[in-house]
Amino acid sequence: MPDEPGIYIFKDSKNRPLYIGRATSLKNRVRSYFSNDLIETRGHRIADMVVKAKSIGWKQTDSILEAVILESRLIKKYQPRYNVEERDDKSSNYVVVTDEAWPRVFLARARDFEQGTKDGTLPYAVKKNFGPFAYSGIIIEAMKILRRMFPFRDKKAHDFRHESFYTAIGKSPEGVDEIARKKYLRTIDDLVTFFEGGKKKLRGSLNKQMEEYAASMEFEEADRIKKLLYAVDHINDTALLKRQDKVLGKFRIEAYDIAHLSGMKTVGAMAVSIDSGPAKSEYRRFKISRDSNDDLANLAELLNRRLNHPEWPYPDLMVVDGNEMHVKVAEHALKSRHISIPITAVVKDAKHRASRIIGDKEIVGKFRDLIIATNAEAHRFALKYHRNLRG
Repeated sequence: MPDEPGIYIFKDSKNRPLYIGRATSLKNRVRSYFSNDLIETRGHRIADMVVKAKSIGWKQTDSILEAVILESRLIKKYQPRYNVEERDDKSSNYVVVTDEAWPRVFLARARDFEQGTKDGTLPYAVKKNFGPFAYSGIIIEAMKILRRMFPFRDKKAHDFRHESFYTAIGKSPEGVDEIARKKYLRTIDDLVTFFEGGKKKLRGSLNKQMEEYAASMEFEEADRIKKLLYAVDHINDTALLKRQDKVLGKFRIEAYDIAHLSGMKTVGAMAVSIDSGPAKSEYRRFKISRDSNDDLANLAELLNRRLNHPEWPYPDLMVVDGNEMHVKVAEHALKSRHISIPITAVVKDAKHRASRIIGDKEIVGKFRDLIIATNAEAHRFALKYHRNLRG
């Protein structure tokens, strides 16, 4: 396989797709499925998929951005079992193109969009939709890249001040007359063609537009199309690459802890380790909504508020401070959202030192030191925030 971006497809004995994924490097990504620690790093479900797979196909793309779009299109077409099981509506989004005189383009949460489409309660008419895209962080970055190439009106375009700002920075169309509208509709058609995978068709359309503008001596417009052609062939998706690296190929541990003084100034904290060390830029702190001495209720609020942020990559392992009851609270928070993540709990002795760890023995054995270290970081971070509030 090439050391290039693209999508890969694990297939069963009847050549049916079991799982479709994307990669920055097809060679490195697919090779990772055959490592000795697959169960620990990817879980039993993906290990089961690899066992059942009989062949692997792939398609190289010119950029990560195109791989993200192609992956979503193929998953929607084939509905592979292991992709469907993986999907979480809390972090899935559709790209929506509205059916209006001046179409808007924006992201809609999968659960709301699908329900609204089903019962006819969407507050807008839909011309086209693409997705769902499983990771909100990646499609958000993708839309930023695409908006620089194809300036479009977004969901808040009806707000004059909002629209004026994005027009001023070149991310929304200029003009409001019929000539400007027709030019904008052409831009939307080009964006739709890109989402549909018609890059060759898009190049042809852009070349035709450039020739038309040149023939009518609209040289500024011809030059704009020329720059767009270059951008299509040389997509700068560095930001997307960074986001991709956060989501794929990195083992992420999140630990959570609560701090208070006899139920007062109650706070929560989340510490993060990625691969073998702390990722302090990913730490988060929470002011618990009501002061109480109920650690289980406080933990439930902390976890639910964390899970309300699908733009943060979900962890491969969750660590709570406490015992079996704290594990049950975490399991309930995940189950209510149909999310499957292994959970461990660090049990402390009278001197607040780790005495044992509750959880899957294989995971605990492999990540014991990192679990304890991340738990200690969550405790330190929560305590620091609590002391600041008391101060």
